[in-house]
Amino acid sequence: MAAQRSQQARRRAFLAGRNAETIAAWFLRLKGYRIVGRNMRTPLGEIDIVARRGNVVTFVEVKRRDDQDAARRAVSRDQQQRIGRAAEYLRASGRLGQGVEAYRFDLVAVSPRGWPRHLADMWRP
Repeated sequence: MAAQRSQQARRRAFLAGRNAETIAAWFLRLKGYRIVGRNMRTPLGEIDIVARRGNVVTFVEVKRRDDQDAARRAVSRDQQQRIGRAAEYLRASGRLGQGVEAYRFDLVAVSPRGWPRHLADMWRP
C-alpha cells in the first residue's frame, strides 16, 4: 500500500512539474521569446525549455517552488553542469539555428501562488 501511495505522489509531482513547464513556456512567449524546444533530451542530459529572442538562445530550467529563493536553491551545481553539457551538445548539433550571438542559462520559478518569475543569466556552467 505504501508503494502505491509513493507511486501516486511521484505521479502528482511529475504532473505538477509538467504544468509548471507549460506555464513557464507561455510566460516566456508573452515576453517575446520563441520556444525552440521543450524537454529537449540529449545523451548528456535534458533541458526543460530552450527559447530564443533575437540572437540570444536561452536554456531554461523550470522549478515549481513556493518562492524564488527556494527555486534558486533547487538548482544544484551538478544539475547546472549537466544542463551545461546538454546545452553544449545542442549547440554543436546545429539544432538551435543560425545567427546566435549569445547563450544564457535562465531559471523560471513557478509558484502555486502568483506570477512566474524569470531570473535571467542565473549561472554559467
